Parts: sequence; C-alpha cells; structure tokens
Amino acid sequence: MTLVANYLALGDSYTIGEQVSIFESFPYQLVQLLRAEGECFSAPEIVAKTGWTTDELQQGINNTRLLPGYDLVTLLIGVNNQYRGRTADNYEVEFLNLLDQAIRFAGNHPGNVVVLSIPDWGVTPFAAGRNRDAISKEIDVFNRINREKSRLMKVHYADITAGTREASTDHSLLANDGLHPSVKDYARWAKIVIERYIK
Repeated sequence: MTLVANYLALGDSYTIGEQVSIFESFPYQLVQLLRAEGECFSAPEIVAKTGWTTDELQQGINNTRLLPGYDLVTLLIGVNNQYRGRTADNYEVEFLNLLDQAIRFAGNHPGNVVVLSIPDWGVTPFAAGRNRDAISKEIDVFNRINREKSRLMKVHYADITAGTREASTDHSLLANDGLHPSVKDYARWAKIVIERYIK
C-alpha cells in the first residue's frame, strides 16, 4: 500500500495564485512536479489569502484545523508587510514565529520546509508612479531577514526574487493585473522549490 504524502502551503496571494486558476498556482504545479519525480503527494493544503501580512497568516493558521503533520511545508510571506509600511523588526519577529511553526508542522524536520523569498512587485506596471528603487531595497531587507532565519533554522531557501525582477522587461511573467505572477513564472518557482526539496 503506497503512503500518500501531504503538503502544506502557507502564504498570501502569491501562494494562492491570484489571477490564475488554483491548479496553475505554484503549490499545485509543485505537486505535479513531485508526482513526475515518483513522489506520491496529495493535493496541497493551502492556508493563504490575498493581502495577508505575517500576523494575518498566523491568525489564518490559528483558525484552520490542520493535520497532525506534513511531509512538506512551504512558507512565502512578507510582501504585504512591506507594502503596508510595517517595520523589518516586526517582520523578523513574526516571520521567525511562523517559520518555527512550519518546522513543527513538518514533524520537526527542517529539511521538509522550504522558504521562498519575497517577489519584487516594484518592477511591475502596478508600481508605476511609485519609488521603484525604494520598494526593491525594502524587499531586499525583508529577504535578508527570511534568508538568514532560514539558514539559522536549517530549512531550505528558494530565492525567486531575481527571477521576478525579469518582469520589468518580460511581461509574460505577469498576470493580466500587471502585478501578480503568471502561470509561466509560477512554474519557475515550482521548479526552484523542487530542486531545493529533492536534492
């Protein structure tokens, strides 16, 4: 009898795949890649909502009945902290709490957790008229935090930010709203995550 593995995806609009179908989101594309590798994964369980900040994701987790454990957990959160002008110090505290929880969801196996870096929305048409350089610099600060905490907690880290910045010249990487990633970019994320998780 084949055991079915479980996957929990934690995040915000980038995790649910705003502007694309749920089956085109990166968690669903990741499961398809895992299955292609011979891994028997069920459909992902997703705790994410457009606009969520770190504290709102925490509330979402608290209000969701989850399984006792998961074979894979991904965490991508922070863009709305930056967008709303919240401090990096606040992000650091709340992100670390979420990461610690993600590890516990993964049965206290850090190797079964993958953190994704925050995409840079500053390069998108949605950011027209805003200070794009300032947005990018703030995103970099938040990503330094989640990268350092990932290393500290010995989880995998998938840096997708550089790829999202290619959207400044390649609009095929963007959805119709000119802000969120397209199916094409989500596929690249899934590939990066599986490379971190499978290796």
